[in-house]
Amino acid sequence: MAPLQVGIAGFGVVGRRRKQCVDARTDLDVVAVCDQSFDTSGVLDDGTRYHPDLAGLFNEDLDVLLVCLPNDIAPEVTVEGLNAGFHVFCEKPPGRTPADVDRVIEAQKKSPDLKVMYGFNHRYHDSVVDALSIMRSGRLGSVINIRATYGKAKLITFDQSNWRTRREVAGGGVLLDQGIHMVDLIRLFGGECHEVHSFVSNSHWGHDVEDNAYALMRSDTGVVSLLNSSATQWRHRFHIDMNLEGGSLILGGLVTGTKSYGAETLTVVEADPDSDYGDPREQVTRYNRDPSWDREIEVFADCVTHDRVVEAGSPLDALLTMQLVFRIYHSDPDWRERYGIPDPDRRQENR
Repeated sequence: MAPLQVGIAGFGVVGRRRKQCVDARTDLDVVAVCDQSFDTSGVLDDGTRYHPDLAGLFNEDLDVLLVCLPNDIAPEVTVEGLNAGFHVFCEKPPGRTPADVDRVIEAQKKSPDLKVMYGFNHRYHDSVVDALSIMRSGRLGSVINIRATYGKAKLITFDQSNWRTRREVAGGGVLLDQGIHMVDLIRLFGGECHEVHSFVSNSHWGHDVEDNAYALMRSDTGVVSLLNSSATQWRHRFHIDMNLEGGSLILGGLVTGTKSYGAETLTVVEADPDSDYGDPREQVTRYNRDPSWDREIEVFADCVTHDRVVEAGSPLDALLTMQLVFRIYHSDPDWRERYGIPDPDRRQENR
């Protein structure tokens, strides 16, 4: 079978990394990219054509579109891609509000044979994959509670653009940009949460988006989760502590391109009901590579080439994660009033 022809909209840091993932495959072939940094159309050293705008990219003979664009235009381009007949893979977050995802869902209904998947790559890290396998095996029983922290030192770090601090473009701050990964994992391990209490703040960096969000959530099955999504975590941190009926699963650190979150580990704790000292046996596994980007593209390619249903990262899955993010925003009365945050559940009732 000839490889599927891939175009990439947005050729910054993320777009270039996605191209590396696709280039490693034989069933996908990046034939063109577009980015506003290009002045004219041309050809890269590896033969990939480039364009300064979407019009040039959409004139290519594409099968698949990868969307690596800011939050304000990513939903629009995703819809345009579907209307043009492309399968679409879009980076997180899927937009600025849950309504953005609604638009994509409605567009996909008109083209049900086309696949849409969102890039929640943290699900594909080795530590997360192994922890989920243990949880689903039932050997440690059901989840009781989750405590999670995901934080960095600034809203703009490394090679990121300052659009992330502009509400009209980004839609939100550290919670929507980075914390959404942790919200997604809380849903994955703990289930859907409709009961939420929160404090949201932009008191430190003073941008028009949040630099801290603190949330207390209870799932529909009774799992209680604590989350701090922070842009004032001076030593970058990724940590999930999950207590189950028969032990604990502790995710610490994350292998990333920046190497700033420390060693990625999974600690499996088996509770000892006969001990009074709270010092049970632990087994620690350390991971030294990040296969998540490649795995995610592999799953997407498999769904496209074998007509499989997209489950993790589907538009509906992304909508549920976005709704929980906005429950956190909405449940802080001061934040809700200041920025006119709508109730995501009331919006869902009116659909």
